[in-house]
Amino acid sequence: MGITQKELAALVGMTEPGISKAINGSASEDTIRKVANALHVTEASLIDDSELYEKYSSGDNPLQLGNLQLDCYVLNNGLRVFSGRGIQRALGNTSQSGEWLKRFCTADSLYPVFGTGENSIANRAMNPVTFRRKNAGGSQTTTNAYEATFLIDLCSAILDARDALLISDSNIIESAEIIIRSVAKVGIIALVDEATGYDKVKNKAKDALRSFLDTFIKTEASRWVKTFPDYFFEDIYKLRGWNWTNIAQRPGVVGKMINDIVYERLGPSVLAQLQEINPTDANGKRAKKHHQFLSQDVGIPALKDHLVSVHTLAKASKYNWTVFMQLLDEVHPRQYQQLYLFGPEI
Repeated sequence: MGITQKELAALVGMTEPGISKAINGSASEDTIRKVANALHVTEASLIDDSELYEKYSSGDNPLQLGNLQLDCYVLNNGLRVFSGRGIQRALGNTSQSGEWLKRFCTADSLYPVFGTGENSIANRAMNPVTFRRKNAGGSQTTTNAYEATFLIDLCSAILDARDALLISDSNIIESAEIIIRSVAKVGIIALVDEATGYDKVKNKAKDALRSFLDTFIKTEASRWVKTFPDYFFEDIYKLRGWNWTNIAQRPGVVGKMINDIVYERLGPSVLAQLQEINPTDANGKRAKKHHQFLSQDVGIPALKDHLVSVHTLAKASKYNWTVFMQLLDEVHPRQYQQLYLFGPEI
């Protein structure tokens, strides 16, 4: 037996225009639940799986890229997107037209950079993803959007166009530079997940990581105290077949080896955090040694234990570099070091 719109509206406590609007694609989760209960069906049976809709959004906490803000969404199919208008604003354009981005990306003057290739910026700009927003009011219930990585590709293309002297708009160029500096392409999906609340499980991992780093690393450097024993460097020289003379001047490559053999294996994001709080200067030098930022109660003891273990593995390998690295990978595998995957505040 069928049911009229008027009867359904009465059952769920809504007006007839309200239920009509919900049926045409702007139903909230609460409305879907009420209708499902009234009709004695599942909520899933009322949703068109072929339609893309907002599942998570940044809401009142937009993604912050430098001094720019972007509303972002995760759709029901897992796609992470920015709205077209949001990208326009992020690039410094104040046009009220939702078509500005398409016109900009397909401009004849930018074709040498934006228009080449099947997966060109121009082609992608002309083919936005359309999705339905939650609780969208008025007649505009859908939004044109672009996959999150499109923003990075677009900004890179803008900077290429600048270098080719095809674009001179300082606002757009500056905005593109800010976005590129603020986030690498490999991290954009994780940043969108965090901004939208999609990564609740990741947030737990982030809190655990933050807690670990807080106990392992401190923000102020301690006074320098000799921490790496001579036998560590002697082992490196033997493993590499170099001449050991116990001199302070060592090849620059030793620093990279220390990162690989020691800091990348002490714990997740330890090296990334140390590099952030102890950056290199214009000459590639650091003001302090990394170990000066390790906490006395957790970080330094862990470092010393690790160095003893490394010494043991060097001897066990009979100072064969290949065997040593195999043993090291088994006993002390490299830890995850991409700090910003968990969010810029870490």
